[in-house]
Amino acid sequence: MISDKILEAFLFTFITQNEPIPNTIFPYTFIIERKTEGKEEIIMAGIFKRVEKKYLLTEEQSRQFIEMLGDRIVDDRYTDYTICNIYFDTDNNDLIRRSLEKPLYKEKFRVRCYGVPGEDTMIFLELKKKWQGVVYKRRVEMPAHVAFDYLLKGIYPSEYDCQILKEIDYTLKHYELKPAVFLAYDRMAYAVKDMPEIRFTLDSNIRSRKKDLDMRHGDEGRSLYEEDMKLLEIKAPDALPIWFVDIMAKLGIFSTSFSKYGRVYQSRLKDELDAAAAADGEYAKRYTMQQLEYLMSHTDRAVAAV
Repeated sequence: MISDKILEAFLFTFITQNEPIPNTIFPYTFIIERKTEGKEEIIMAGIFKRVEKKYLLTEEQSRQFIEMLGDRIVDDRYTDYTICNIYFDTDNNDLIRRSLEKPLYKEKFRVRCYGVPGEDTMIFLELKKKWQGVVYKRRVEMPAHVAFDYLLKGIYPSEYDCQILKEIDYTLKHYELKPAVFLAYDRMAYAVKDMPEIRFTLDSNIRSRKKDLDMRHGDEGRSLYEEDMKLLEIKAPDALPIWFVDIMAKLGIFSTSFSKYGRVYQSRLKDELDAAAAADGEYAKRYTMQQLEYLMSHTDRAVAAV
């Protein structure tokens, strides 16, 4: 059996050198076991490789989509739940601004929990990288109080030490990341019955807040869309079956570039522009024009309608 250290180093090499990762080892989740002073410790860590496609649906499109898929899909192992995230960024929002420019390579760091966590709830620290359209997600799991002591107070969780945590630690220090926005949404999750590697989710009630960036304090936030829009995300290691694509085409469901954090950032930027435009002074006008040029170059009709 390959040792954990060798396996971690092998996977890390592919990620850092931007090399294509063999499909035979992804999607891949592994458990690292080690002994410390005779006591066994188990660290949950995971690495995932997949192609993710996103589609913005109306309530009616969403209903018809599920109806037409019929008995060819099943509920995922976990379905109908709320996801809470805290996205980290620099003081100048460098990570999300770079992401919106659609480079070949981009990365994000977030903390994720399924539902509102308590002090001992297990939550995920996730480093999400995207290279040439393929998503590589690396994450480690630990109790909420341990995670926030690490992220907010700098207390490194040595008991959960592993290669992925070292990468996260490097990223946090390299960019000097801080909590930037809380973002939550309600999710329904499904899988194709005879092809369980193909999963898709429908997210609704996307909401966020810039203050009180502690997911332990609840999942309330400002809605991103006034109307009941749903975000369809399809996660697959390869191509979709023809019958699946045909149903999407019949309903006029087409792929879009969509980042929840990106949309929240753009929406709040628009609010700042509106406030600056209403202010007096030439400085405010120049500031508005500079931001407006950036906003218009990265915003589609959906954002303009927010």
